[in-house]
Amino acid sequence: MDDDRLVAALRAGDEAVFSDVVARWSPGLLRLARLHVPSQEVAEEVLQETWLAVLRGIDGFEGRASLRSWVIGILLNQARQHGRRERRSLPFAALRRERQRAPLPPARPEAPGERLEAEALRHALTAAIAELPPRQREVLTMRDVIGLPADQVCTVLGVSEGNQRVLLHRARSRVRRKVEGHLTGQAQP
Repeated sequence: MDDDRLVAALRAGDEAVFSDVVARWSPGLLRLARLHVPSQEVAEEVLQETWLAVLRGIDGFEGRASLRSWVIGILLNQARQHGRRERRSLPFAALRRERQRAPLPPARPEAPGERLEAEALRHALTAAIAELPPRQREVLTMRDVIGLPADQVCTVLGVSEGNQRVLLHRARSRVRRKVEGHLTGQAQP
């Protein structure tokens, strides 16, 4: 469904269309929110508030960007606000819950050694992304995790195409160095 029909359906209160959009877009949005807040629980709260803001604001959507870009912009604003607020008052219990969270089940049965290696690699990758400067982290997540095209990333973040390419290149290079350092056992700056 193109943006015009999607927006019209949302404005008309079509619950099936809204549910479909939420189901399709939420996983990527949740990953993006998680980069800005200290816990999964807060990221889920940000996502809920984003969808509420979309419902409240859909009548004001002007179509200057794609609907998805508009929703991502709302999410980023919500996540940044929560991130600033939550980082000032993170309880120790939240840290313990994060460590106890069970990993997703593997796609195929793995030997114990493979599972440990895969988990360590996922952790190294997640840590490398989390250490990126905010703009690089956002561009990398939007392009490589969510899969947004460059023009939408530029619109959401308000950056030029060239700046977006530079941010993405630097982010990928930094993450690659960190992950290679993890694989070779040599820490990388």
